Amino acid sequence: MRSTPPSAWSRPTSDELIALVDEADRVIEVVTRAEARARGASARHRACYVAVLTSADELVVHRRADWKDVYPGYWDVCFGGVLGADEGWDEAAHRELLEEAGVDVPLALLGIASWEAPDARLNGRVYLGRSDGPFTCPDGEVVEVATVPLPELDAWLTDHDVCPDSVDLVVPRLPR
Repeated sequence: MRSTPPSAWSRPTSDELIALVDEADRVIEVVTRAEARARGASARHRACYVAVLTSADELVVHRRADWKDVYPGYWDVCFGGVLGADEGWDEAAHRELLEEAGVDVPLALLGIASWEAPDARLNGRVYLGRSDGPFTCPDGEVVEVATVPLPELDAWLTDHDVCPDSVDLVVPRLPR
């Protein structure tokens, strides 16, 4: 968990160090975020995904800032992001949730999976937290928050541009 005040948070920088990993999640190289992005799909990395449900079993969704380098302006069904080179999975999940949503709650691991697209490959862990907020989104990566009742999620997904990695990794693991 993170105790750094919101004023100390900043956007991820291109010189931030991240670990490149193999399919078994063994670190093979540490590079800058910029180098990983430049390598595209050849730069398998680690990312965490944190779905949040309210006490009414509504999924907390959000719209990403337009300045994000991946899926700018898209909606997302979870909070999360790339792990730092020396960061543990649970630590990263708590950090991302606190930075992006402004909440700090216990998290349960829902699953471990990999994901691939023409321009990206990653090893991920999916977590679930429960919170009714308030969702303050202190780091500026999130520009809008909404909730979607779980029975209405499929319809909501068809009406919004949503980050495909989150849809593939998170949605199948949600309690329904």
